[in-house]
Amino acid sequence: MPESRERNAERSAGQADADAPRPMLGLRPAVLLIVGIVVGAGIFKAPAAVAGMTGSPGWMFLAWALGGLLSLVGALCYAELATSYPHAGGDYHFLQRAYGRALAFLYGWARYAVITTGSIALLAFVFGDYLQQALPLGTLAPATGSTVYAAAAVLALSLVNLRGLRSSSATQSWLTLAEVAGLLLVAATAALLLPQALPQATATAAPASGTGLPPAFGLAMVFVLLTYGGWNEAAYISAELRHGRRDMVRALLLSVGLVSVLYLLVCWAYWHVLGMQGLAASNAPAADVLRRGFGPVGERVMAALVALSALTSINATMIVGARTGYAMGRDWRRLGWLARWDGARACPVTALAAQSAAALLLLGLGSASGDGFRAMVEFTAPVFWLFFLLTGAALIVLRRREPQHVRPFRVPWYPLLPLLFCASSAAMLYSSLSYVSQQSLGGISAAWIGAAVLGVGVLLLLALQRDALAIHPTHKEKP
Repeated sequence: MPESRERNAERSAGQADADAPRPMLGLRPAVLLIVGIVVGAGIFKAPAAVAGMTGSPGWMFLAWALGGLLSLVGALCYAELATSYPHAGGDYHFLQRAYGRALAFLYGWARYAVITTGSIALLAFVFGDYLQQALPLGTLAPATGSTVYAAAAVLALSLVNLRGLRSSSATQSWLTLAEVAGLLLVAATAALLLPQALPQATATAAPASGTGLPPAFGLAMVFVLLTYGGWNEAAYISAELRHGRRDMVRALLLSVGLVSVLYLLVCWAYWHVLGMQGLAASNAPAADVLRRGFGPVGERVMAALVALSALTSINATMIVGARTGYAMGRDWRRLGWLARWDGARACPVTALAAQSAAALLLLGLGSASGDGFRAMVEFTAPVFWLFFLLTGAALIVLRRREPQHVRPFRVPWYPLLPLLFCASSAAMLYSSLSYVSQQSLGGISAAWIGAAVLGVGVLLLLALQRDALAIHPTHKEKP
């Protein structure tokens, strides 16, 4: 009888483990996942704005190098949080431990309901727009063809993700490798096919206005840091890395380092071929570089490259985004349906399906309302940066509150680096608030959009507060 009870207990424990995240990801797929999230459409647009704001090659390259350095500082902070508190909920889990369930719920609501699903829909539109340009869909109108492509991308990648983590991570690896190859193609075109471009380009460059810091350097850093954004999503796979404590630190540092090198190479290629003036005036600098190297074919190659980048970011966002819904489902009884984890497929199937359905719904909304939908998603940026700041501060809070907690990795030069990370996040929050406050949507200040998102979250929180206990309280889980 005792042996029978022991076997039953072991069988039950094994079943419980099968219904929760397990360490299945290696270092390489983790790095490629992070790189795929970070490298999106921004690197094809932001360098032109940064060139115009900095005014000289020195300041421009400094801005991009500084963006990589600040991202590295943030990665070190996240490495401590993710190795000390590995959990599929990522930032949601860190905020919950530091500030309680209510604040974490507001973050989870904003991220899962608007920020992540809206980003998937917007990236799908980018994919559709550029693929329609490269491969028009028969007699369909361009807008209709773009929407068809966008919906097809969301459906196809949803099916890939619902097949399981192995399927989605393998797809991500190939997409990211192809994306990186495309960026290297831009740099190689400048270095090998257009070696004489620099003297011609710099001949038309505007002279520097002075040796001091450019007045718009701070605004340039906003564009730079937005282009580097996304590396923090590594926290959502912290419970699924085979060697979590070791590989999480490596994955963050390697991915940020790789992205920094890629960005500096691509920006060098833009400047080498177009010069500062040409780069600042370009609407599509990568297309301009490839057009000079390959003629009209280069434009189609560029359209395919941007579409590929969007597709890569969509898949990566689906992987990490659904894990927020899973974590919320474990913490709130009425959201328990989101907490279903399929052990065989190693993914939160219900949260994935709900995320995909919401993204498709937003695609329909975006197709009908156009810029209004895009603005709704973009104007929630202050909400994101607010919680990003709070996550950085959570490291300091948890150091003070839980001094005995085992921390396999400790951020160096504490508390200097965490404070620097918080300061950069606060600057981004201020900049995004300043931008949003100057915009309007339907005659209403765009600043109200983020407030409305949080307001709806507060109402939902009040309804959920009736739950006396969570199904699986996150804060009671063993680190």
